[in-house]
Amino acid sequence: MTNDICTEISRFLGLRSRPIAVRMLRSEEEIPEGAERPARDLGHRMSLCQAFSRARRQGITTAMLLEDHWCAEPVIGYGYGEPPEFFLSGGNRYPASAGTPEAGARWARNMPKLTAGKYAGILCGPWGSAAFEPDAIIIYCDPAQLTQLMISVNWIDGDDAVSQISGHAACVYAAVPTILDGAFHVAVPCIGDRKRAGAQDNEMIFTCPPAKAEALMEGFRRISSKQVGFPIQQDVSFEYPLAPAYKKIGEMMGIRYE
Repeated sequence: MTNDICTEISRFLGLRSRPIAVRMLRSEEEIPEGAERPARDLGHRMSLCQAFSRARRQGITTAMLLEDHWCAEPVIGYGYGEPPEFFLSGGNRYPASAGTPEAGARWARNMPKLTAGKYAGILCGPWGSAAFEPDAIIIYCDPAQLTQLMISVNWIDGDDAVSQISGHAACVYAAVPTILDGAFHVAVPCIGDRKRAGAQDNEMIFTCPPAKAEALMEGFRRISSKQVGFPIQQDVSFEYPLAPAYKKIGEMMGIRYE
């Protein structure tokens, strides 16, 4: 069923890369057979955004414990341990990307974080074919695809995705909020994701809680049957035909259509 939903979502949106399944690990014993370990199997460490890139572009499943990480921000965000005071005081942001030490500290303290010490590592792979149940599903998409995703989210229960968006630490913002609250979230690739992992200028990030994936796909089926989904038919004429509900609301608000 999971593979069917993944395939249907990917086809509906015309995704250019695979959705990513992410699972948190409490110990090394939870790593499934066949998962790649960067330090052990490749002879070097990598950043988490690079592991995400390999999952979505090459279909590689990667397990990363502390010794496999090159970048420290996901180590903090995914709760491998207590963040050092240097980080919390803004040391990694000021002066390079924060105007003051206080601004750097504010960002660092507000960055989403899982409970320190709860997890020992992270597992990521291509959703649908990965041999593990994910805690979050990450979809790299373009703005038009994100629009369709959000219409489907609205179809489920009327809620929007209320997201904390940053220009930093995309690997953290992409999954940690959904793991924390079980809700849909949106993020943007950071500079590191673009420079080191090949995220494209037109890409955004949408994260789905696994428990809501089937409802998301049902939303796609329903909205496409009412010509809300792809392909988007453009018509830039003035006073174009309105959906009956739009016209009714406009009349209630005093707009005259005759």
